[in-house]
Amino acid sequence: MPVADWLHRFSAYLAQERALSPRTVSAYERDLDRFSDYLDSQQIDDLNQVSEHHIRALIAQQHRQGLGGRSLQRQLSALRSLFRFLLREGVVSQNPASAVRAPKSGRKLPATLDPDTLDTLLAFRAETPLELRDKALMELFYSSGLRLSEVAALSWDQLDLPSALVTVRGKGNKQRMVPVGKKARAALEAWRVAWRELAPFGEPSVFVSRTGRPLSVRSIQARISHWAKRQGLPQHVHPHLLRHSFASHLLESSGDLRAVQELLGHADIATTQVYTHLDFQHLAEVYDKAHPRAKKKAGDSD
Repeated sequence: MPVADWLHRFSAYLAQERALSPRTVSAYERDLDRFSDYLDSQQIDDLNQVSEHHIRALIAQQHRQGLGGRSLQRQLSALRSLFRFLLREGVVSQNPASAVRAPKSGRKLPATLDPDTLDTLLAFRAETPLELRDKALMELFYSSGLRLSEVAALSWDQLDLPSALVTVRGKGNKQRMVPVGKKARAALEAWRVAWRELAPFGEPSVFVSRTGRPLSVRSIQARISHWAKRQGLPQHVHPHLLRHSFASHLLESSGDLRAVQELLGHADIATTQVYTHLDFQHLAEVYDKAHPRAKKKAGDSD
């Protein structure tokens, strides 16, 4: 089978069997288009001929062309997944990308809002149905650390308000159960009363527009931005910023990285570990106060 056909079958596998989002599948396809172009330049028409040397040469070539470390890591991730699929299908006998590493790049720390700023954002009095909706929306983001796509797709049968729990399906179609905080639960209960006035019969979506249709991703982003400006916040506020703030504040309070990983739905704990870098100053202060080797004795000098 030609290389192009195997790449097409791999894309179908990502979308159907692994249930990745269309956006993620498109990112994989862009990376594999570069790989396909490279194979053409090397006159390779048999995937079993691809060696570790070819993968290293491809990554080096893209690095010279200005591709950053993160993009190269994503490229390698796509290639590893492709060759795992080809191994499963019996097309190749080895994974030539498994031992190749991309150049390291500095990891950008996620921005967060401090608790006082979040209090300011959420301090408005909600009276109209749409104000009740927006308050419930933002309280849920910060209470449970959900992704934008998870909130946009949320239906009432996923919420167990008496038990204060929400069940969502995240990346890779993986299901997880997350607690709903007291303020978020109260805001959702208030919104549900108003929701009945807007939503048509049979509509399952939690967050709907004034016309009763499910609120789009773009509309959710716009509503959060609107309230940030109305409450006088100087920075741009978006759904992922609320998720980052949830993770950072929870980790600072609990110190339990594994629990935060589970709540966020991260497959790899390395993804969650980025939040530990946000709290180094706090940890340093704890160390200075608590560790015997950190305490200066009387008479010690610098």
